[in-house]
Amino acid sequence: MKPKCIECGEEFFGRADKKFCSSDCRISFHNRQNKDKNNFMRNVNRILRMNRQILEELNPDGKINLHKDKLLTKGFNFNYFTSEYITKSGKVYHYVYDQGYSHLGNDYYILVIKQDYIE
Repeated sequence: MKPKCIECGEEFFGRADKKFCSSDCRISFHNRQNKDKNNFMRNVNRILRMNRQILEELNPDGKINLHKDKLLTKGFNFNYFTSEYITKSGKVYHYVYDQGYSHLGNDYYILVIKQDYIE
């Protein structure tokens, strides 16, 4: 008895443990299985890219203070960042890859660029 492809149902020749008739069927099957996970990741990565682009655009010289409204007007989402750094004095910097920001109070933020070497 020939095995049947678990994607398209076609019979095919091959090893006894082979599940797909072709690479196209294998790829289609796995893309469909991972669709929800990939959409979630795609959306989060889109937001992170946009946040980084906004920080980079507003901070061309490497350090600037600005009002929260300036970030929000551009579409910045404060809920998404890639890492945070807490200084010895307790000040928290949120980073979107290499672009960072920290709350100064009264809705003002300082934007910085990470200067550390990659570990």
